[in-house]
Amino acid sequence: MKKIILLISAVVLFGCKDKSNEEKEFPKDNKEIVKKQRPVSVENGKFFDKNGEKMLYGGENENQHFNISGYLLKDEQFHYGIGREKFPALLKPAFESVREADSIWADSTRFLLAYSGKDVKAYSVKDLTRHEVVNDVLNGKPIMAVYCILADLGAIYERNYGNQELTFALSGYTYFDKEVWNGLDGFVLWDRETESLWWPLIGKAVSGPLKNVHLLEMDKSNWKDVKWKYIKDNYPNALVLKSGQDFERPTEWKKIEDVSSIKEKYSSEN
Repeated sequence: MKKIILLISAVVLFGCKDKSNEEKEFPKDNKEIVKKQRPVSVENGKFFDKNGEKMLYGGENENQHFNISGYLLKDEQFHYGIGREKFPALLKPAFESVREADSIWADSTRFLLAYSGKDVKAYSVKDLTRHEVVNDVLNGKPIMAVYCILADLGAIYERNYGNQELTFALSGYTYFDKEVWNGLDGFVLWDRETESLWWPLIGKAVSGPLKNVHLLEMDKSNWKDVKWKYIKDNYPNALVLKSGQDFERPTEWKKIEDVSSIKEKYSSEN
């Protein structure tokens, strides 16, 4: 009987060891499979030439494509290409009070919190996952709250470049570089005023008139990545981004023709 018990114990231990090894290996293998399944933009015809210029597909309308001549990135490292107006990146976000929002959010819900003077704005990561970009104003200054679920990148940026204001949205692409951010995909943004492309994982514009101009992350003393309970306990008068917002995409907007002052002050070329 003693020998039988020892034999059964050995079998159980061996089985657990094998299962443990499988569990440790599976996430790595699964991550690789998911990455391979993402649509490779260059294979799906998202790059093309037009009148000697290199272009990147931006939507169903001819005027939505991006001119990426001389850009900083590599064709083969782009994923997707669903069109630049598919995500509802907000232009005029609506808010509600902490009291109203408390019936929606659990104490453990993750938020980006921005504050300046008496102004306090809270953006749930759940809503930011849908919008990815929220163009907003804080204490009279243009800002944007952003979140990329693939890279788990959440931050608050300023949108004023000297006396010029930029408005950001999603390009419909992600991009990866094995040397950046552990090789994770990160969303590619564009600004409406110059139609430059920006890759937040390296913090600058990568194509267009503003190529090499830096994204301006807000000073960390003015924003935090927090839980809902922290907001309730410390900022009961905060304004909280309403869920489920959408809007009619604009067909035209103000263009910035002369970007020399922006490049002179905010570019890594200088």
